[in-house]
This record gives sequence, structure tokens and C-alpha cells, in this order.
Amino acid sequence: MSDHRAHQDSPDARPAGTPAQHADDADAQAFRELLRGLRVWDVALPSFDPATAPAEPLPLFRQWLREAAEAGVPEPHTMTLATADAAGNPSVRTLMLHDADERGWHFASHRGSRKGRELAARPRAALGFYWPAVGRQVRVNGPVTVAGPEESAADLHHRSTGALAAALVGRQSEVLGSVEELARASEAAWERARREPAAPVPSWTLYVLRPEEVEFFQGDAQRRHVRLNYRYDNGRWAQELLWP
Repeated sequence: MSDHRAHQDSPDARPAGTPAQHADDADAQAFRELLRGLRVWDVALPSFDPATAPAEPLPLFRQWLREAAEAGVPEPHTMTLATADAAGNPSVRTLMLHDADERGWHFASHRGSRKGRELAARPRAALGFYWPAVGRQVRVNGPVTVAGPEESAADLHHRSTGALAAALVGRQSEVLGSVEELARASEAAWERARREPAAPVPSWTLYVLRPEEVEFFQGDAQRRHVRLNYRYDNGRWAQELLWP
């Protein structure tokens, strides 16, 4: 009898049709209605004629990022980075682009972080940029190489005091015991970053993704999206249009 009563009192064993169940259903329906009611590209979007695109993707990427910034997109250098572990399990996170040049797209992290460990196991990645104010996105994928310690250190020390303080805290992706522990470590790191603007962080690593494929997507309110894909093939870039 006692086991039966415990089962009845369990939150997971509520009879169908209870007030709590009705509230859950209403919340789920409200959430679906919210998603369906959100507007997409309810603004004037720029046009993109792929016939005018340059022969290589880098100049177009720089142009699009600059135009996103001019359109008021906050933090247009923010991007998603997708990696995979040795077993092929993917993970994704948001971070900042540090540069884009003839070598590739640059970003940085600690070697011991989850992305650092995954890139050591599988040195390939994909990047995604999305600029909603202009209805544009760019996808980049290819192999990733590690820059040397001097270049990695220079990358860090060209950034802000806050970036150095965060790097000095370290232990990225490790389990944190409490927010108080983080506060103490962060305070000490800020003090050192102000005192030693060239403080070394040996684990800080600059990564460079060498693109093998770069796709430019221009959204269209009538869903006639323009997708221009660059593929690096036999030492040169080839272009192709993709169906939306």
C-alpha cells in the first residue's frame, strides 16, 4: 500500500487531465505560437548578384562583414564553431573571429578546453556567421592548424585587458565548484592582467582554419535565396550556385 501511495504522489505519475497537465499543455501551445509568430527578415534586404562576386571568397567575406557592421549588426565578428571528438560526436559554441587572411580564418582558445581537445583529435572544423539585419550568412569549413607559441601570445596580448584576465583564469570547460570560486579566480586574474599586460598564458592557442569550402547565403523575403558556394579544387577556387 505504501508503495502504491508513493507512486500516486509522484509528479511523474499525475493522472491525465490534471490542472498541472493543462498548464503544461497551454505553455507548450503558447511556445509554439510564439515561434510561429516571429517575423523573419521583416526589413528591406540587400540584393546580391553572384555574377559580380570575386574569384576568391576572402574579399567577399570581408565586404559582407563590413556591411553587416555598417548595418548595425552587434558583434558581427561573432561566429559559431563546430568541432567533433575522436568518436565523431559534434559540439558547437559561439566565439569571436580574430582575423581572416590568405592563411584562413583565425580564432583562439585554451588547448585544454573542449574545443582544443577536439581539434587535437580531429583537426577539422566548420564556422558559421549570421547577420540577420541583412539576411546573410556565411559558412566555412576545412582543416585547422595550430599557430606557434609566439604568434599565439601576440594574438592574446593584442586583445583587451578583459580577454587577458579571462585567459589567465584558465581551466576552461572544467567543472566549476561554485560561482564564488570563479569570482575569486577572476578578481585575481584581473589584478594580474592590469599589473602585467604581457603576462604569459602558455595554454592560449591561436588556430587557423584553412577553407576548403565557403558558402555565401543572401536571404530573400520571397524565399528566392541566393547561395554561392566556393570550393577549393586543384589549387584554385571554383564557384557554384546552390538551390535554396
